[in-house]
Amino acid sequence: MSIPDSPIHPAHPHFEVVREDLAFSSGSDRCDGWLYRPRTDGTHPCVVMAHGIGGIRSAALPEFATRFAAAGIAALTFDYRHSGTSGGVPRGLIDIRRQRADLRAALDYACGLDGVDPGRMALWGTSFGGGHVLATAAANPRIGAAIIQNPFVDGRAAAAAAMRSAGRVATYRLAVRALRDALRARRGRDPIYVDLVGEPGTVAIMTTRDARAGFEAILPPDPIGWEPAVAARIVLHLRSDRPATKADQVTCPLLVSVCDHDAIAPPDPAIRVAEEAPRGELSRYPIGHFDLFAGEWLNRVCADQIAFLRSNLIAVVQ
Repeated sequence: MSIPDSPIHPAHPHFEVVREDLAFSSGSDRCDGWLYRPRTDGTHPCVVMAHGIGGIRSAALPEFATRFAAAGIAALTFDYRHSGTSGGVPRGLIDIRRQRADLRAALDYACGLDGVDPGRMALWGTSFGGGHVLATAAANPRIGAAIIQNPFVDGRAAAAAAMRSAGRVATYRLAVRALRDALRARRGRDPIYVDLVGEPGTVAIMTTRDARAGFEAILPPDPIGWEPAVAARIVLHLRSDRPATKADQVTCPLLVSVCDHDAIAPPDPAIRVAEEAPRGELSRYPIGHFDLFAGEWLNRVCADQIAFLRSNLIAVVQ
């Protein structure tokens, strides 16, 4: 299908964008995705995009992918296993290792697509997906550039922020549910679920003041396959997930787009990633976690990211 024109920085070329359905295997399951490509001849660089916790490919990612493709850079978006229209049971399972395996599988698949130059590949991740990208790009010579925005890169810092918004009682209840769910998983029983987003003080994965409204704002009118509740066991793994420790192993150009008022993914660890990565670059915006998904901030962030991708994936061969 053809995608309507999308505003991009006037200094960039503006191609017509076509979106194609695709599917690839990850483990024993299927991942569904979309490929956005410029309607032009020849081969193009490609950016593989990883969503955040509980995100599906129809939520917010089309706005970025369309702009990238309009600037001459193909973009592949996908649903992780256990979410969206992809396969995998139980539904609503968030597993860090599986999601990073899905990202690697998406990268492998994209490298073999007609019209995609496997020598000019990039990774892009938002929020939780930013941690996936950081871990995947570390010491990976296939990656020509990487972007992480409002990124989750330090589980300890994120857990401390989450506890402040949830409060002691809700945090305790969430931990109990997570432990019970982990025990059920060992016995092969159905998960115990917990809401993905909630108001401050409630039992949910994200409970900052902007969490519910922010997440609802990025969902499409018909969010096919979106799971409003997820298996509680992920809570037990978030604190120990610290992809920021791999920053010095990311040798490709890395753009870190930080929201200075981010209450979900604290900005300080992300800023240190940009400083510690050998070729790190930092862009800072005076906004909250969800503010870069719409309006003028979306345009500004996309323009900065397109300039970065063109500089590292297109200008080098011109």
